[in-house]
Amino acid sequence: MTPDPYQAIIEDLSYSYEGVFNPEVVREVVTAARDQLGSTATITQYLPVLVARQAREQLMAKAQAEGTIAKPVPELLFVCVHNAGRSQMAAALAEHLSARRVHVRSAGSQPVDQVNPAVIEVLKERGIGLTIAYPKPLTDSVVKAADVIITMGCGDTCPYFPGKRYEDWDVPDPAGQPIEVVRDIRDDIQARVTTLLRQILN
Repeated sequence: MTPDPYQAIIEDLSYSYEGVFNPEVVREVVTAARDQLGSTATITQYLPVLVARQAREQLMAKAQAEGTIAKPVPELLFVCVHNAGRSQMAAALAEHLSARRVHVRSAGSQPVDQVNPAVIEVLKERGIGLTIAYPKPLTDSVVKAADVIITMGCGDTCPYFPGKRYEDWDVPDPAGQPIEVVRDIRDDIQARVTTLLRQILN
């Protein structure tokens, strides 16, 4: 009989979060991640790896939102529609420029199956690799865990929770744009990220 990779994920995460979440909560989060990512995944052999990452991220966000795990640094969340371009660039640049003084997440209101190759290329030009990045669905947990939520073109689909700092950045979508335009979008986002980090970290 072939081992169930998802049961192994549940067992590993139940051990990691013992005393924080019971195994049934872990199972629900893993199942939700499998359902969300399975609807967009084109290469299903990698799905268990992505599900494990997504479930771990969701459990951490849930624990931080509920106050059972402390946040050592400010939490930033970048949101766009597909989580394939703008939000991926913003998150990667914020992580790169902050020297780990913030924790960064990104998500999409309607995530697609892969990150825009042009986005990967223009970030690579800055020495930033997106080799393990993948589009992730927007959930209440990641919004609740965030201190600052930056939206880019997703309108009213981002849940609103009092006490959070929200900003909406008017940044063009890089989808279908020539590489020169994507570079300009990257530079625009970098300028905005730099300003944001100065505000948060000073």
